[in-house]
Amino acid sequence: MKPTQRLPNGVTVYKWPHNVEPTAESVAAEMARFGFRSYDLQTVPPWFFRSRHAHDEEEIRGAVTGVTTFHFDEGPVTLEAGDILIIPSGVQHEVRSHNGRTFSAYKGSRSGERHVTEHGDGRGSVEALAREGEA
Repeated sequence: MKPTQRLPNGVTVYKWPHNVEPTAESVAAEMARFGFRSYDLQTVPPWFFRSRHAHDEEEIRGAVTGVTTFHFDEGPVTLEAGDILIIPSGVQHEVRSHNGRTFSAYKGSRSGERHVTEHGDGRGSVEALAREGEA
């Protein structure tokens, strides 16, 4: 699959190339084609905001449902169901859903384990969402 968008910071987007609706399984299979394994299917609420942060390692996102936008210094990238986003390590970004629908996406790594250290205030992180769910 050829990238449909590449930012100067190395961020790469692959738009869903198939003429069928993506499913959780088909998105995970696409991620695997890039040498990544998923470790978390994260669902975020409407009007979600994840403050500016970066990761120690390369990150991949495979959108399953909904629409959200990743904001980079070089500009915004909007993901919709089926799209794959690869963010190089150290690239600062924010995530914002500009709509009233939930968004779900796989997060993944080359190893398939979540060992990425996030830099930022943690607002909107997987851990923060889990704490909100416990309240």
